[in-house]
Amino acid sequence: MAVHPSAGGDTDAGQTAEVTYLSAIQRLCEVPGIGPDIARTVIAEIGLDMTVFGTAQRLCAWARVAPATRQSGRRRARAKTGKGNPYLKSALGQAATSAAKTATFLGERYRRLIKRMPKGKARVALARSILMIIFVLLADPTARYRDLGPDFYIRHLDTRRRTDQLVRQLEALGHQVTLAPAA
Repeated sequence: MAVHPSAGGDTDAGQTAEVTYLSAIQRLCEVPGIGPDIARTVIAEIGLDMTVFGTAQRLCAWARVAPATRQSGRRRARAKTGKGNPYLKSALGQAATSAAKTATFLGERYRRLIKRMPKGKARVALARSILMIIFVLLADPTARYRDLGPDFYIRHLDTRRRTDQLVRQLEALGHQVTLAPAA
């Protein structure tokens, strides 16, 4: 039974739910690749209550964007992710495709992934990353998206470890390496 606002019914709960819904859409739109339409589709498919899923990994498994492994005895093989929710997977695929074209952390993540896997798999991996961000944003109503930046991987590079790797590679090629600090 629907209550009309002029009938004197309790509309505070409806207004609070609408404000929460609009706030969630605005926060999701801050993520690169997600626009209002994709945000509405995602919320329509998974809802606003993330306690149903428990963890982001369970949400990704439910949506079928998590990597799958089939095992028979000792033999392990990669498997397809599965069908999952077609509307959610479509929205995440669109978000991943558009996020891959940006100069953000997600765009750089995609460019790093396509170096070692096919573009389709990299797109699914990026969709999984986006879904994990969505889980965090919807689980905590006060959380906001903060981009780590396209230079995140460079800033967090262990220079001593990388230097040791490069020296070992040069020595394996038969070169003698002497390092001197730059001025």
